[in-house]
Amino acid sequence: MKTTSTATFSVLAAALVGGASAFAPSTSTSAVSTTTTTLYSELEGMIGADVETGGRIYDPWELNKWVPAEYARKAELSNGRAAMLATVGWVWPKYFGTFDSTDVTTTDPIDAILQADPQWWAQFIVLCGTIEAWKYNAELNGKSYTGESDEAAIDYLKVWDKLDDDGKMLMRRRELKNARLAMIGVASFLAGHFIPGSVPMLPPGF
Repeated sequence: MKTTSTATFSVLAAALVGGASAFAPSTSTSAVSTTTTTLYSELEGMIGADVETGGRIYDPWELNKWVPAEYARKAELSNGRAAMLATVGWVWPKYFGTFDSTDVTTTDPIDAILQADPQWWAQFIVLCGTIEAWKYNAELNGKSYTGESDEAAIDYLKVWDKLDDDGKMLMRRRELKNARLAMIGVASFLAGHFIPGSVPMLPPGF
């Protein structure tokens, strides 16, 4: 929710600046144009443009004019990682069953969310806050959770340090592509759940 609010505020602020520039001297318009060009050029050095987009940057709505590339990449990876976990959580109960529980008695993900005990939600929020605090503290110490640094913010298995530069680049591409696929997948699960038949080849009731 915080990320969405921040992004919305950024877009509104940028729109107000753009509107005000129409009544400002030409030097101000030039400065805004230069800033926009600088923000867009940040995409040039980032991974993510691959065979799926013909090797070109895919930004049809030109959102990078208003959202810094680094901020967008962090949001993309954070949401993508959450989507990968959500995909497992959505699929697992349907094919492998559920854990012993006295409160959640369904394999329907949406119903399960509503059935979960409030205590579980409190624990989940604390866990998410702890992870975010860990990431923030790691960045203050020069580490990264997006692969931009030689030191990973979270690497319990100590895999990142053992990879060479090519291996790290390959892992970053794999994670980014799987994250994007998971976000599309979760969106299709939700669409199929609330609008039956809207997603071709998705089993009824999935």
